[in-house]
Amino acid sequence: MADRQEQEARAQAGWAAWQRGDAVAARAAFEEVAQAGAAAPSLWLLLAHARIATGADEGSVRAALDQVLAADPRNVAALVLRGDHAEDDRAACSFYALALSGASEAARGQPPLAAAQAKLQAAAGRFTSHLRACVADAAAGERFDEAVALVTGEKQLFLQQPTSFFFPGLPHRQFFDPVEFEWAPALAAAAPAIRAELDALIAGGTGSAPYVQAAADRANRGHALLNDARWSAFHLIENGTPHALNAPRCPETLAALSAAPLPHIPGRSPMALFSVLRPHTHIPAHNGMLNTRLIVHLPLIVPDGCRLRVGNEVRSVRAGELMIFDDSIEHEAWNDSDEPRVVLLFEVWRPELTAAERAGLVTLFGSIGLYAGGQ
Repeated sequence: MADRQEQEARAQAGWAAWQRGDAVAARAAFEEVAQAGAAAPSLWLLLAHARIATGADEGSVRAALDQVLAADPRNVAALVLRGDHAEDDRAACSFYALALSGASEAARGQPPLAAAQAKLQAAAGRFTSHLRACVADAAAGERFDEAVALVTGEKQLFLQQPTSFFFPGLPHRQFFDPVEFEWAPALAAAAPAIRAELDALIAGGTGSAPYVQAAADRANRGHALLNDARWSAFHLIENGTPHALNAPRCPETLAALSAAPLPHIPGRSPMALFSVLRPHTHIPAHNGMLNTRLIVHLPLIVPDGCRLRVGNEVRSVRAGELMIFDDSIEHEAWNDSDEPRVVLLFEVWRPELTAAERAGLVTLFGSIGLYAGGQ
C-alpha cells in the first residue's frame, strides 16, 4: 500500500514538473514509476512526451508509445505520435490512417488529426512519386496503369454491386472497348439514320416519359429524379414489348439493333430507348440491377459538358462514339450544358456468358417474373 502511494506521489510530482516546464524532472519521475511497473497508459504517454522533450533516442520514444497502444490500440494521441516517430513512411502511414479512421469531419479539422491528415497526404505523395518513377518505362497497358493507380490511392476500387441479381465469376470491368464487339461498327455507322428518326420523334412532341417512374404496386425506394422529366425516355422496346407509338416510327433504329445480342426474356427484355438528359441535370450515382448485361450508349445529340462516370473513370460523351459499360458498377452522368443530351440506350448480354448460361438465365429471370406468390 505504501509503495503504491509512493508511486502515485512520484507520478504527481512528475506531472507538476511537466506543468511548470521542467521536462528533465518530469521524465525522471515518470521513468521511476514506469520501472516500478506502476505506469498507467496515460503516464506512458506523458513519458513519451518527456523523452521527446529531453532528446531521448527514437527507440525509447517508440517503446513508451507502444505501451500505450498495447493497452489502448485506438488512442488517437498515441497513434499520431507513433506515426511521427515511426521507422519509415509506410509504418507512419499505418498509424496515421488508424488514427483518422472513423473520425468525423469536425475532428479531422482539429489537432492532432489535422496534422496527421497532412502528414499522411505528404507521405502518400512521396510514395506515389517513388512508384511512378520506378514504373515510368513499364509500357504494360491500361490494366497495369489502373493497378498502379489503385496501389497509390489515385483511384478508388469499384466492384460490381447489382441491386437485384449477381452472377459470379464475371470480370469487374468498368468500360468495354467497342472494337471487342463485332456488331458495334455497323451500329455506329447507322448513327445518322438513327439520329434522323430521333429528330422526327422529338419534333412530334409526344411519346416520351420520365425515365424513373414510381410503380403503383411496389415500394417507393426514392430517387432524386423520380417522375422527373429532366431525365426522360422515348421507349422503343420496353419490358420486351415494342412501344406502340415510337417503335413503328424508328424502323432504321430497330434494324440496327437487331444484330446486337439483346437479351430476350418474356416480360423483361429487350429494352431500348432514347435517353434524354435535360440541361444542367445530374443523374446521381447508382448501381444497376444485374451484372449479366452491359449497357450501350450511342450518343446522338451531345453538347459540350456531358460526362459519364463508371467506377473510377470519367469519360466525356461524344456524338457517334459508342460507350459500353457495366452498370452494376456505381455510375453517374452529367449534362452541364444549356442543351439536351440524347443517347440511344440498350442492353446486351455480357460477352463472357456461354450460350448455356444465357439460356439458363432466360429461364431463371422468366421464372422470377412469373412468380406472384401467395398467402
